[in-house]
Amino acid sequence: MKNAATYKKALEEIEAIVEEIENETVDVDVLSEKVKRAAYLIKHCREKLRKTDDEIRKVLEDVEKEEKEGNEDD
Repeated sequence: MKNAATYKKALEEIEAIVEEIENETVDVDVLSEKVKRAAYLIKHCREKLRKTDDEIRKVLEDVEKEEKEGNEDD
Protein backbone atom coordinates (compact mmCIF):
# COMPACT_ATOMS: atom_id res chain seq x y z
CA MET A 1 0.00 0.00 0.00
CA LYS A 2 1.05 3.53 -0.70
CA ASN A 3 2.42 5.29 2.37
CA ALA A 4 0.81 8.35 3.85
CA ALA A 5 3.50 11.00 4.07
CA THR A 6 2.03 13.07 6.87
CA TYR A 7 -0.54 12.71 9.58
CA LYS A 8 -2.59 15.51 8.04
CA LYS A 9 -2.66 13.91 4.59
CA ALA A 10 -3.56 10.53 6.07
CA LEU A 11 -6.38 12.07 8.11
CA GLU A 12 -7.70 13.89 5.03
CA GLU A 13 -7.69 10.64 3.07
CA ILE A 14 -9.50 8.81 5.89
CA GLU A 15 -12.13 11.55 5.97
CA ALA A 16 -12.58 11.33 2.20
CA ILE A 17 -13.02 7.55 2.37
CA VAL A 18 -15.55 7.87 5.20
CA GLU A 19 -17.48 10.51 3.26
CA GLU A 20 -17.58 8.29 0.17
CA ILE A 21 -18.86 5.37 2.23
CA GLU A 22 -21.44 7.47 4.08
CA ASN A 23 -22.68 9.01 0.82
CA GLU A 24 -22.77 5.56 -0.74
CA THR A 25 -20.62 6.75 -3.64
CA VAL A 26 -18.16 3.87 -3.28
CA ASP A 27 -18.65 1.12 -5.78
CA VAL A 28 -19.16 -2.24 -4.12
CA ASP A 29 -16.28 -3.62 -6.17
CA VAL A 30 -13.81 -1.22 -4.50
CA LEU A 31 -15.40 -0.97 -1.06
CA SER A 32 -13.13 -3.64 0.40
CA GLU A 33 -10.01 -1.85 -0.85
CA LYS A 34 -11.24 1.47 0.56
CA VAL A 35 -11.85 -0.11 3.97
CA LYS A 36 -8.40 -1.76 3.91
CA ARG A 37 -6.81 1.57 2.98
CA ALA A 38 -8.67 3.36 5.77
CA ALA A 39 -7.54 0.71 8.27
CA TYR A 40 -3.93 1.13 7.14
CA LEU A 41 -4.17 4.92 7.44
CA ILE A 42 -5.71 4.69 10.91
CA LYS A 43 -2.84 2.45 12.00
CA HIS A 44 -0.37 4.91 10.45
CA CYS A 45 -1.96 7.84 12.33
CA ARG A 46 -1.97 5.94 15.63
CA GLU A 47 1.72 5.16 15.23
CA LYS A 48 2.50 8.82 14.50
CA LEU A 49 0.48 9.93 17.54
CA ARG A 50 2.22 7.36 19.76
CA LYS A 51 5.64 8.43 18.51
CA THR A 52 4.83 12.10 19.02
CA ASP A 53 3.52 11.39 22.51
CA ASP A 54 6.71 9.50 23.38
CA GLU A 55 8.85 12.36 22.08
CA ILE A 56 6.89 14.96 24.05
CA ARG A 57 7.10 12.89 27.23
CA LYS A 58 10.86 12.57 26.77
CA VAL A 59 11.27 16.33 26.31
CA LEU A 60 9.16 17.04 29.39
CA GLU A 61 11.15 14.52 31.43
CA ASP A 62 14.39 16.18 30.31
CA VAL A 63 13.07 19.63 31.25
CA GLU A 64 11.92 18.36 34.62
CA LYS A 65 15.29 16.69 35.21
CA GLU A 66 17.13 19.91 34.31
CA GLU A 67 14.91 21.89 36.68
CA LYS A 68 15.63 19.48 39.54
CA GLU A 69 19.36 19.63 38.85
CA GLY A 70 19.20 23.42 38.73
CA ASN A 71 17.43 23.54 42.08
CA GLU A 72 20.04 21.30 43.66
CA ASP A 73 22.76 23.81 42.71
CA ASP A 74 21.02 26.57 44.69
